[in-house]
Amino acid sequence: MRLAPHVVTAAAAISVALLAGRVYQPAQAEEVPVMSSAQMAAMEVQAFAAANAPAGMTAPEAVPVQIRRGETFEQAVRRTGVAPEEASAVAATVANAFDLADLRAGLRFETAIAKPRDGRGDARLIGLTMRTGPASQLTVSRSFDGALRLRSLEEKVTHETVVLKGDVERSLSASARELGATASIVRSASRLFATKFDMQRDIRASDEFTMVFDRDVTEAGRTVGVGDLMYAELRGVTFYRFKPAGAKEAQFFDASGKNLRSAMMRTPLQNFRRVSSGFGFRTHPISGYKKMHQGIDFAAGSGTPIVAPADGVVVEARRWGGYGNWLRIRHNNGLESGYGHLSRYGSGIRAGQRVSQGQVVAYVGSTGASTGPHLHYELWRNGQRINPAGVRTQEGTELAGGDLAAFRAEKARIDRIIASGGQKRPALQQASADGLRPVRG
Repeated sequence: MRLAPHVVTAAAAISVALLAGRVYQPAQAEEVPVMSSAQMAAMEVQAFAAANAPAGMTAPEAVPVQIRRGETFEQAVRRTGVAPEEASAVAATVANAFDLADLRAGLRFETAIAKPRDGRGDARLIGLTMRTGPASQLTVSRSFDGALRLRSLEEKVTHETVVLKGDVERSLSASARELGATASIVRSASRLFATKFDMQRDIRASDEFTMVFDRDVTEAGRTVGVGDLMYAELRGVTFYRFKPAGAKEAQFFDASGKNLRSAMMRTPLQNFRRVSSGFGFRTHPISGYKKMHQGIDFAAGSGTPIVAPADGVVVEARRWGGYGNWLRIRHNNGLESGYGHLSRYGSGIRAGQRVSQGQVVAYVGSTGASTGPHLHYELWRNGQRINPAGVRTQEGTELAGGDLAAFRAEKARIDRIIASGGQKRPALQQASADGLRPVRG
């Protein structure tokens, strides 16, 4: 029977309690019954309750530990309050199965610690659990004689091609996450859909969506690796991932093989409350004069991410009068985009920096002449300001020849996966292989 790590730690605590105050009984071999997850949870509760009486010690408490910069594993264990010799013994035990030199600052592990009831003396380590890989971990516990015992737990991993289908409820992002999509998959799909839809005004409740992607899942149902978005559909608009011969990276195409990569996104914000001011004449909220408003204002919370609507090069990222923190990006086809009142810029954003469509370039703020957090968004064509709402850009070219034939074969494969509801197969390699990214947090 495979036990969750915290159950193993709790079982070790029982061992200490038995050693401390109960009469030894000869062990008798008994068949271990199959337990449900609910029964195992109940066992965990009982185990912790039963482990409340190591001689002269308090009940074990969970103490999370994170290794600090320049700190060894033994030093990190010592910070839980245990004696130096005990920390050394724990480190030596773990070293039997794992090279402690491979540990890096920031790694976390869990300990169960009992403290002296009178507040004097060293604490005692009852158990320790440390994850050593996406689906593996080491557990240190105490046997009946008080000695440290090491167990290595390895979960089987299944490689899945997942087909998520659902209806938009509160938002596309929230609905997809509830069905099991990761944050990276939701971001990728939202960037694609934003080339076709205004994500705030065009998307309504009950709109259907589909997302297809690879992931690695452990026996416990925990996602330990995720691949790239393979297919996305919203309101009948489809996107297929395909890498043409000689291309540096995969791109997305519609069902006919037309490249969607060069399309301009409808808005640079995927989350905003409303359009607070459109393009045209208006009474300025600060000066009170009627004047031309040469952009669109999006009301949004401070810190809301702003993305590049298309590939381009940063022309300027600086303070500019009433615009406050200002950003301007040059795109293809004579277009430039501008962003005002920013709270801050995205990572690495500076003049001369290349950006890609959907990349976070800045964050909503209220700097400069502003009455509250919002984004002022402008577009130029050949040096003249134009209405962003009226821009239509030519989409990419269509595939032909061998690339078109290869795309059709890939499209047929994806369509079969969707029709079958997904695929599952044993993962032959670790979750970080085959293009899968480990899931953090």
